[in-house]
Amino acid sequence: MKVLLGIGGSDDSIRALEHVVERSVDVGDELTVAIVENPQSERSRDEIEDIAKGVLSEAGLSAPIRHVEGHAGSELVDIADRESFDEIALGGGQTSPMGKINVGSIAEFVLLNAKTSVRLVR
Repeated sequence: MKVLLGIGGSDDSIRALEHVVERSVDVGDELTVAIVENPQSERSRDEIEDIAKGVLSEAGLSAPIRHVEGHAGSELVDIADRESFDEIALGGGQTSPMGKINVGSIAEFVLLNAKTSVRLVR
């Protein structure tokens, strides 16, 4: 399966990176890591790229890492469509005190607009 993983530097996205890389190793998914702009993250894009390279290296997996400019959700959806990805994977989703999931604006956009399958890693 061809998987596009969007990460923006939040702890949720780093957990998603680790999960998706592990799955890719286990089942042979073709992974591309897309680093998106997340104004709520304290990590720089270079820091995020270093983390991604480290996780990939530890797993023994080679995957392209690209920087995505513009509106993160829209760009992820467009890339997935243009390049025929089978799935978009994202981190996110906090559980509210009422037990409902709250997703960030990037994940919400992707969930509502993607034509491909979306995996939300929590």
